Formats: sequence, C-alpha cells, structure tokens
Amino acid sequence: MSLVAAVLVAATFTRSLERVNSMDPIMSQSAYDARAVRLVYETPLEIDYEARPYRLAPGLCELPEVSSDGLVYTLRVRPDSPVTATDVKDSLERLRDVDGRHGSLGRWTMRSVESIEAGPESDRLTIRLKSRQHVFPWFLAMSYAAVHRETGPYRLASWWRNHEMTFERNPSWRGWKDNPKGFDRIRYLVVDDPSTQWLMFLSGEIDCLDAIARDNWGAVMSADGKLDTRLAASGVELHGGFPALEVRYIGMNMRDRTLGGNRKLRQAISCAFDFPTWRRFYCNSIDPVNGPVPDGVAGKLERPSPYAWNIEKARRLIAEAGYPDGMDPKTGRRLVLTLSIGRPTQDSREAGELLVSFFAKIGVKLELRFQTWAAFLGAVNNGDCQLYQMAWVGDYPDAENFLQLFHSRNVSPGANHSCYENPEYDAEYDAAMAASTEEERNSHWFRCQEILQEDCPWIFTHVTKNYSLVRSRVKNHIPSDFPYGEEIHLWTEEK
Repeated sequence: MSLVAAVLVAATFTRSLERVNSMDPIMSQSAYDARAVRLVYETPLEIDYEARPYRLAPGLCELPEVSSDGLVYTLRVRPDSPVTATDVKDSLERLRDVDGRHGSLGRWTMRSVESIEAGPESDRLTIRLKSRQHVFPWFLAMSYAAVHRETGPYRLASWWRNHEMTFERNPSWRGWKDNPKGFDRIRYLVVDDPSTQWLMFLSGEIDCLDAIARDNWGAVMSADGKLDTRLAASGVELHGGFPALEVRYIGMNMRDRTLGGNRKLRQAISCAFDFPTWRRFYCNSIDPVNGPVPDGVAGKLERPSPYAWNIEKARRLIAEAGYPDGMDPKTGRRLVLTLSIGRPTQDSREAGELLVSFFAKIGVKLELRFQTWAAFLGAVNNGDCQLYQMAWVGDYPDAENFLQLFHSRNVSPGANHSCYENPEYDAEYDAAMAASTEEERNSHWFRCQEILQEDCPWIFTHVTKNYSLVRSRVKNHIPSDFPYGEEIHLWTEEK
C-alpha cells in the first residue's frame, strides 16, 4: 500500500449500514436515515453524547426557556451558530407541513404546535403549543427537526444507492476545534449478509460492528461472557452489554375478524410464547419485557405480565376462546394464523420456525409470510397483516414514546399498526399528557400499561442487549441508543 493510500485509509471510518432512503431531514423515517442526515445537518438541540441517563444539550440553539404553563418554548440561537432564528423557524415550518405540501413524515412531532415566531433581526425563536407536551424539547433533537442547510460536520460526497455512501469533512464546521483528530471521511457500506460483514470486520475493511450476529456469537464471546482472547489480541474492543431502548414484539391486527374481537385468544397465544427457549436461541443476548415500556424509563410498570409464558394457562385460555386444543368446533378445522415477516434472512426463517413450534403446542398452525422490507412495511401500514413481527426503537427516553403506539388517533398508517382502539386507554394517555407533575403523569402511564397487559394487542417478545465491536484505531466510541451523529465524536491517532 502506498503512503498516500495508507493515510487515506487512516483518515477514513467505515461501517456497515442498512439502506438510507432519504437525506431530507423531514423524510428521515428510519434510524439509518437519521444517521446519515445528522452528518450533514444540525438540529436545534442535541442529545448529550456522554451523559447517562440521557439528557438534552444545546445544538444550534441553547436549551429552551419554558413558560410556567408549559405552553411556550423560547430558544436562543447560539452566537457561533451558522444559522439564524428565521432559518430554524423555516425548517420547523417545513417539518410542520400544515398544508401537506412537503409530504413530511415527521409532522407528528409538530402536531401540538400552534405557532412559531422569529423576528428577522432577532436571535430568539418562540414556539407556542396548543396543549402541554412535556416531551416536546426531545423532538427538537430528532433528525426530523434538523435545519435544512448543510452546516454540519460532513458533506455528502457520493451516494451509490443501495451500495455505498461517502461523506467528507466540512472544514468550516465550528465543532472540529474540540475534535481536531476527527475522521476526514465516513463510509457507509450496504452489506446485507451478516457473514460477509463479519469477514470484512475481521479483515479491517469495516471499523465497527453495531451488533453481533447470532451465528458469530461463539466466535466473539468466550464461555465466561468476555471478548474472545484472540480477538482482543488482534486489536478488537467489545462495548456495551446493556439493554437497548427498544421493544421487540409480534403485533396483532385488532381489525382482524379472528383476533380483534377475541381477547382470550390473544392472551392464549401470548402465554404460548416460550421466552426461555427464545432466549437460548439468541445465545442469552436478550432480556424479557413485560410490556411496551423498556427498563430504565420513568413511568414503566414493574408488575410482571399476567400472560407471560405459561403453556398450561395458554391451553386453558385457548379453550375459553372457543378453540379447544386449537380446533374450531364450528368447522372441525385447526385454527390457522399468519405471521408476516420482513427481510427473509436465514436468521429470520429459523426464528419463524421456532415461533411455529410455540404455537403448535396449543394446537394452532402458524403460517409464515416472508416479504421484502418495502412490501412488509406497506402491508403493515395498510393493515393487511394478521400478525406481524417488528421492533420499536425509542426516539427519546420517555414512556410517552412507547405508549403513543396504542392511541387510537395513531392507527395505521400511523405508528399504531395494530389498530388498537380503547377509549379507557386513550383517556388515561390524554390525562398523562395533561399532567403537571411527573408523579401524576406516571400514575396514568401505569394504568395504560395495565390495560395493555390485559388486552394483549402485542406479544412482547424481548429487548436486545447493545453490543458493538470496534477496532482499537477508533477512539471515543461510547455505545448509545441515540447514535445519530456519533462519528462527529470519534477520532484516531493515525491521522
């Protein structure tokens, strides 16, 4: 390798990333879109890279002043920001998309906004809300809210769709003074096959693996749960091991004639989900969940789910649901349910077959429908799935972000893909949002989760543990549930 090539590689950070669909902030729907967007665009607020528990930090703007009634947020644009208050206002109005002209996918974050004001000569921005929304500042740290001007640390240099994205350092970005050894170039590679990702990481073609594939677990972890000594000797570091801010689940379409009106049936198939076996399948790298709110989030209900794995209870419930031993007495036929799964990988096929075996123990035949990711999302959004397997990754660390998935106003094509509707649930949710204290708010969140535990619109399968592998040439890698813009904080001694 020539000296020039060696320097080029040293100054480049490379990782595998799923396909990015859009670089427009208001269209950055996936976590992968958000990663790319945050390299080029900046948000009014940010999530502190190092702080745990997570907290907000100034971005283009200082942290907001909030009126006593919680309805008015005043933000001051920081003196060193390359944007004006009017720039911030224009981008938030574009996100708000009142007339639908921009097709904003993030307009839900601005649903409670009544007005946004910014004087042409002022450094202040005033946002008035229609109703109290305690999580509103977190919206200003999401990629949706990024100011639509390329003021960020990197610029998009090339984009070979579905293959590779390359970003080059923006030398005028003011933040480099705090990270002078930051990488000059970022490469995102689309590598679908986990085995290929693994081989590329071992060969040094990829600097970071954000997850450890199940098939590679034995090669990474020793029997004592530590990094394999051979990997450690080769300059690989293991990070993480903490539960992610997410929930993995199997959703049930509440508009389905079989599932929607039969709560006993939903409870039965929830009890049939064999988590201990599921955990072994995933090499003990997952944790159980009792509802939609993950551990570590204020307002989480600690009560165990009454419909966790219990095969005898499942058999009793399915009989009470009208399907003794999984048979329909009216037709004499076995109950058949269909599970839709996106991304037909070998791992998802094996996991699907395991779920088939769980349902078979209560006499239910589970049929698997594998689809491309785009087709799967379309079917979920259109309510064309009976059962569907998904995950919800938290946008911010608040119970509201998970519990809004069940409010009737958010039914598909909104985030409530199960089309769950319960007036009592909606009333408790709305009361939580109107609460003036955290204690009062949490009491309503607890009741929301109790209702969901009984209604079983989801089978709560698990939460993954965050593990990442990084080559030692990469410094300051701190695992996070909010890795958007992480590369800004990385550096290398090899420059």
